[in-house]
Amino acid sequence: MIIQRMTKSLTGAVRAKLDEANRILLTAHARPDGDAIGSVLAFGIALQDAGYEVQMVLSDSVPAALRFLPGSDQVVTSPKGEFDLVITLDLGNMERIGATLKKFSKIDINIDHHPDNSNYGEINIVDPEAVSVTEMLTDLLPELGLEITQPVATNLLAGLITDTLGLRTQNMRPAALRKAADLFEKGADLPELYFKTQVQRSFTASRYWGAGLSKLARKDGLVWASLSLEDRKSVNYSGRDDADLVNILSAIDDAVVAVIFVEQDEKTVKVSWRSRSAETDVSKVAHQFDGGGHQAASGAMVTGSLREVEEKVVNTTYQMLAENIKKVNN
Repeated sequence: MIIQRMTKSLTGAVRAKLDEANRILLTAHARPDGDAIGSVLAFGIALQDAGYEVQMVLSDSVPAALRFLPGSDQVVTSPKGEFDLVITLDLGNMERIGATLKKFSKIDINIDHHPDNSNYGEINIVDPEAVSVTEMLTDLLPELGLEITQPVATNLLAGLITDTLGLRTQNMRPAALRKAADLFEKGADLPELYFKTQVQRSFTASRYWGAGLSKLARKDGLVWASLSLEDRKSVNYSGRDDADLVNILSAIDDAVVAVIFVEQDEKTVKVSWRSRSAETDVSKVAHQFDGGGHQAASGAMVTGSLREVEEKVVNTTYQMLAENIKKVNN
């Protein structure tokens, strides 16, 4: 059943599933971002408050920078036991579910906002116009009879802020701002969440940024930088990500597209793209490297050495950017 907008029949179908369930599994994509984490935590806490037994599973856990979110201490990296209901959040396709969850071939409810979602669930709630899955849940939870308490609101607003890079991506819309205000009224601390997710960085992460910025490169409207295994070791950075350095690159005044390369091992590189242009959809480039995401933010895991991947991705991305600029000028 594929439904893309909230309807009474959709709400009824989801509630019927919940009525039949006692033990529920909630999960999201591997290497989870703020929207994935906020969605799992918000839905999980709301279900627990309603009396359900819930297991919140993220195969790569919660990164240190987001462990302040309420309920994050309940997240486990692998499922234990059997479940009556399996719900995925912010997961465009099953390839990104994470190694510890591969055994779940049957997904009961798929809630997502990626336009390339493969509709793999029995019930699929996919709204590409939503700025985040947490925006969708802000409407959905009350429709399911679940209360948005202060901890739930905090997680929902955290997801909304992080997936819009602080309410500033091209897909931001008035409806999402109104939901942010509603969550603020329900007790979510907007100034604190903005600071902790968009501004605050550890000393180690700041030194890690320095390593990447020292290799900053530019070609017309494309900017990029790389972070090697040696960079990570030299500053003792514990994560396998870019510490959100890509968002700093995207703020460079003449950058239309920003790309960051993070070496995972000798044969794999994590690539992240950001676009500031409504005409430049970086998910189209990510798809060419078996990745995915949104028009404004996408990612992929690419096989090859750091140098090889950087050369291929920069060339492909620049070609797309040049073609888009040509179309706009014509």
